[in-house]
Amino acid sequence: MPSEVRGFGYLLITTTTWCLNWSVMKFVLQQLPPFSMRAVSGALGAAVTFAVAARLGEKIAPPRGQWPILLLSTFLNFTPFMAFALLALEWLDATEAVIIAYTLPLWAALIAWPVLGEPLTPRRLVALALGLGGVIVLMGGSLQADWHKLPGIFFAFCCAWSFALGIVLTKRTPVAMPPVAAVAWQIGLGTAPLAGLALFEHPVWGSVTPLGWAALIYMGIVPLTIAYISWFRALRLLPASTAAIGTLLVPLFGVLSAAVLLGEPLGPRQMLALALTVGGVGLATRG
Repeated sequence: MPSEVRGFGYLLITTTTWCLNWSVMKFVLQQLPPFSMRAVSGALGAAVTFAVAARLGEKIAPPRGQWPILLLSTFLNFTPFMAFALLALEWLDATEAVIIAYTLPLWAALIAWPVLGEPLTPRRLVALALGLGGVIVLMGGSLQADWHKLPGIFFAFCCAWSFALGIVLTKRTPVAMPPVAAVAWQIGLGTAPLAGLALFEHPVWGSVTPLGWAALIYMGIVPLTIAYISWFRALRLLPASTAAIGTLLVPLFGVLSAAVLLGEPLGPRQMLALALTVGGVGLATRG
């Protein structure tokens, strides 16, 4: 199977699992404070991923010279996104947060041009314009002129900026260790600072419903373990800007899941945005 086809297969796994996670996080935030929620799901995700790496026979310990690269990838791809996403959801609906956070392809394409030498070809620019056009259509009427939402908007943009930089730098200097073990270390290291912040919160664990615990388990296994393993494999097989454009599917699927799970709006505007974004992703597959 061509590497591009496999790359987009991994990208599809990533986007479909990440999109649902925004609605799940918004739901769990009704029962737990943000960093406590992330500490539990991150610890579970790290444990499961280390277990998978061991089951596959991968070498767990990072090579000595890989620690700086591993830490850089962790604190660009994991910690900021996990933290800023939760903070954004404190002020924004899941639909609003995911729309802003996934403007990241614009920043990734701009950074990849000088850093990786990936040219902004006419086709890629059109694909990017279509995808971002879908996001703009989706934003229409969603983000009201409400200054109380400004902190959430800022944190959502921080998600986009940090992850876009992580995409480009990881593509330029990938972590040279077995893939599943690398993800396990990054989940564990990336969760550690958030677990430290959780010590200052006061969660009421007895108030967490069975559905809330199920959501925490989902957060730990699916969008962390499965999605990140698929994401880094996709990033090895696709240009950084193309992989980033593919993530534009996340806000569209995220809006659909928010409509189903949280009752957020879904109508002609959302469907037009879906068509524009899918068109952009389809064009991006042609380079």
